[in-house]
Amino acid sequence: MKSKITLYSDKELIEQIKQYAKEQKISVSQLVNNFFETILIDRRSNKNFKNSKITNSLEGVLKGAKIDIDNYKKYLEKKYL
Repeated sequence: MKSKITLYSDKELIEQIKQYAKEQKISVSQLVNNFFETILIDRRSNKNFKNSKITNSLEGVLKGAKIDIDNYKKYLEKKYL
């Protein structure tokens, strides 16, 4: 079941994320969902979630990256399933 969420952020950041999502041919909603899923996967595999190195290291990691979402999903499935 899908549900709606409202997020507030800096206008410039939102525009940059919209552009990034467009370049990746995915919606902003899917981009946010992928991020949330990554956090939850990290949480399940890391008991000390508050100090998670992988979550902290994500800041800025995709800047300028050309990532194919299907390849990323396959990577996560292979790694965690």
